[in-house]
Amino acid sequence: MITAWKLRLATKTVRKRLLDGSFREVTEPRRNATAIKTQVRALYLDLAEWAVEDPSQWAAWVAPCPISEAECSTAKADRQLKARMDQRTRERLPALPTLVQTADRLLKEARARLEALNAAPLSSTFTVLDETFTVPRFSKRADGRPIHAWDSKGHRRSFAGEERSAFWAWAAIEILRHTGIRIEELLELGHHSIISYKLPTTGQVVPLLQIAPSKTDQERLVLVTPELADVLSAIVSRVRAPDGRVPLVRSYDHYERVWNPPMPLLLQDRMSGYPRPLSAASIRRGLDATLLASGLVDSAGEPLIFQPHDFRRIFITDSILNGLPPHIAQVIAGHDHIGTTMGYAAIYPTDAIEAHRAFIARRRALRPVEEYRTVTPEEWDEFLGHFERRKLALGDCGRVYGTDCAHEHACVRCPVLIVHATERPRLAEIRDNLLARILEAEREGWLGELEGLQSSLTHAEEKLAQLDAQISRQQETVDLGIPTFREIVARTTAVAAPLEPS
Repeated sequence: MITAWKLRLATKTVRKRLLDGSFREVTEPRRNATAIKTQVRALYLDLAEWAVEDPSQWAAWVAPCPISEAECSTAKADRQLKARMDQRTRERLPALPTLVQTADRLLKEARARLEALNAAPLSSTFTVLDETFTVPRFSKRADGRPIHAWDSKGHRRSFAGEERSAFWAWAAIEILRHTGIRIEELLELGHHSIISYKLPTTGQVVPLLQIAPSKTDQERLVLVTPELADVLSAIVSRVRAPDGRVPLVRSYDHYERVWNPPMPLLLQDRMSGYPRPLSAASIRRGLDATLLASGLVDSAGEPLIFQPHDFRRIFITDSILNGLPPHIAQVIAGHDHIGTTMGYAAIYPTDAIEAHRAFIARRRALRPVEEYRTVTPEEWDEFLGHFERRKLALGDCGRVYGTDCAHEHACVRCPVLIVHATERPRLAEIRDNLLARILEAEREGWLGELEGLQSSLTHAEEKLAQLDAQISRQQETVDLGIPTFREIVARTTAVAAPLEPS
């Protein structure tokens, strides 16, 4: 029963979304199987400890633990997790420019449709971005402007909602990729988070973004780049009320389980006429819609999935790869330990290759220049031709490069001939042929040729014996012998027993 449970625990069935929007069920390994086994083992060990303290209540529930200590080891799982994180970062970092371009394109298209809808009169037809839409006859808005339109397929389209989703998806992607903050820190950004700092040396004013305490309960400051400044300016202009102030809204802290006091949050929008804070689910929905429109796929051909935390890993990896010291990246990311920061950084194989090439270049600089001259085409052809000329009917010639054949191409007699196991029938045929030629030389009295044939026969038989021994060694199994428990006890007892006095 416990074996069957472990087999069921090792895998799970999940639903994956395809490019056409449909779902497919696949079976994949369960990554938290070790954690579940650890909890089961902890329960059994707790029951055993409780039974020692209170046997009358807990002794009846004590049983041998079915989970061994080795099954709860997380060393291998930690290495696999690190490898998966690095591969995930390597796969998504090259796709980030495409995602950013797609978000910008979707925002421009959504704004073009909304502007065309606002300019179109009621009960009319307009065309924008090679699409034709029909405006309804009546409007429920106070200003009489249309709220939605119908496309050529008869689907109702809310261009205001599409523009709102496209804008916040674009804003979230830009902020996450420029700062590397967490999703909960993104939702807590306020108008007061944008501060300025005056450099004491030059007097230059530098804009900074103050990140509220989140996971580590430590505030930190992030430098605002010009690209990030444009995004923050667009957000402030969008959420600002007619009186020029950012509305105060109350948000719910899902980790502390409390309502925060009213704050001028940046990620807010008017819903049903009232300002409401954006949720993490709405950010993820906008990100999924942008990914679906980008058409990005992973190495298996499945739709590429981005989580908000992927931007944090990409930000740290890209910063360290571009020369930012790891301890500075640790401060920007808000990590307590630099090991956590280095765990986020995915080391690329190209880094090791470039470092090795730089080492070779430095080593070559200490050697004479003539040792590293460019090989001529004739020398390269001669080098390749040498290995082509080493291919023989019985196998390969093992002579050193640049040397001639020392046995005048008498390959059967040559000790450096490497006979392939598949050529044994050919070698046996040569041996039989030598035996027939020796009989013919003895019959005809060719004593001069008889000596050479007997030498070739001796070498051929030696090579056959060596080849048979090699094949036999490859096919046979060696029993190493596993000592039993009784043998170990007997040997231990014999060693531990005192010697008899002589």
